[in-house]
Amino acid sequence: MLAAFGTVAVLASLLGSTVMLRNNLSEPLLIQRLGNDIVSVGSRIVSVPVSWFTYGIDSVKDLQNAADENSHLKKKVAELAQVEARNAALEKENKQLKAAAGIKKTLTGYTTTTASVISRSSDSWSEVLTIDKGKSSGLKKDMAVMSGGGVIGRILEVDAVTSKVELITTTDSSANRFAVQATTDTGKVLHGIISVQSNGALTFTQASSSSKLKKGTKVYTSGLGGTSPKGLLIGTVAETTKDSFGLSDLIKIKPAGNLSDASVVTVVKRSVAG
Repeated sequence: MLAAFGTVAVLASLLGSTVMLRNNLSEPLLIQRLGNDIVSVGSRIVSVPVSWFTYGIDSVKDLQNAADENSHLKKKVAELAQVEARNAALEKENKQLKAAAGIKKTLTGYTTTTASVISRSSDSWSEVLTIDKGKSSGLKKDMAVMSGGGVIGRILEVDAVTSKVELITTTDSSANRFAVQATTDTGKVLHGIISVQSNGALTFTQASSSSKLKKGTKVYTSGLGGTSPKGLLIGTVAETTKDSFGLSDLIKIKPAGNLSDASVVTVVKRSVAG
């Protein structure tokens, strides 16, 4: 008990002496200065890597945020491109629908039905396409098909809900060709048949005649042969030359119909009797 009391007294005395000594000194003791310096240097040694580590974490977070924002922006750009493409497709289809509606207004003597193109093979692009209407819609073989204001072909095969359309640009020599006609400046009507040359050019071949068809003259179906109505626009005269025998005029036709990118078509179903 006395030893413990003595120890406490000694410590109290030393503490009091230290306080009095510190108050009387103008600067800290050497050992205290050394201790302070060591603590200061140690703090710097520890704080610098901690600061670097903290800065590195912040930089990684910034990079991650930038990557996330970049990914979000790319997604928005992709979505915008898809919307623009869809709008362009809808606008094109809308124009074709309006053209089809215009055809219905002009073909007052015929019954028409509108159909959509559902397939078109790349290896027979200028030959055949398939539409989403068939027997259930009253379609029959050889009915004329129009798109963009002009004839593009005729019904080749008819199934219950689909049909195949043979285009006027087909190179099949056995294809059932349209009988056509055009009127000269003098009022003379020239008759012929639509055919396709080896280079794919659409032509109007006719019997020998001294009359000429000027560029821009409209060519219509004549109704001869009974397989198509009369008065459907085929196209306009692009150029007139002689055939390989020099006997008949070979008239190149610029098609009026949308042959390259038809998505909506009008089928001319029948002529009204009267």
